Amino acid sequence: MEIDVLTIFPEVVLAPLRESILGRAQDAGHVILRAHDLRDWSTDKHRRVDDTPYGGGPGMVMAPGPFFAAVRELHRGEGKSRVIFMTPQGRRFDQAGAREFSEQAHLIVLCGHYEGIDHRVVEALVDDEISIGDYVLTNGALAAAVMIDAVARLLPGVLGDDQSSIEESFSDAGQLEAPQYTRPAEFEGMGVPEILLSGHHEKIAEWRREQGIERTQQNRPDLSADG
Repeated sequence: MEIDVLTIFPEVVLAPLRESILGRAQDAGHVILRAHDLRDWSTDKHRRVDDTPYGGGPGMVMAPGPFFAAVRELHRGEGKSRVIFMTPQGRRFDQAGAREFSEQAHLIVLCGHYEGIDHRVVEALVDDEISIGDYVLTNGALAAAVMIDAVARLLPGVLGDDQSSIEESFSDAGQLEAPQYTRPAEFEGMGVPEILLSGHHEKIAEWRREQGIERTQQNRPDLSADG
């Protein structure tokens, strides 16, 4: 998979994704991530990419020109690139969305800043408007980094054991993952549940399923059909 990000803060996207699993995934070629400075497509002599909003109001709005030029240069043709705009006004990003995007060959991610972007960019260029939650960040590059991490870790070979992404929270849309334990079996008076020490895989699987249901009802009843 290839991902191109358009932002005025490329390092905000790149820095956290150079580490650990995602860093190794890029080194191995599982994902090719490029963060571009949107100013490179500005025709203003000062490389400005924003202007005052029509109709008045506070702040600045990102101009359409640089986005149109950049997307046209990066786009691979009909159906080959998917353009995503990170915005708190978008549909809520979730694990199903991450899996959907992980099946794409090429993503172009647009990051807004200030008071947003000229809406003609959304109307003419954007396939998906995506929000990572009902809150506002200082810039869209932060949200893009979160989304890219969730998407890229689902690509074959990224996690080492592809089963890991199947058995975790939200892989089943209505259920969280069961609690996990490791050595030592006793720690400060707290023990590991006996069933996990039994070696009985069918009973362990059933225990994990039940625990997942219980934790979903406690922490995220909105995900449960019974909640």
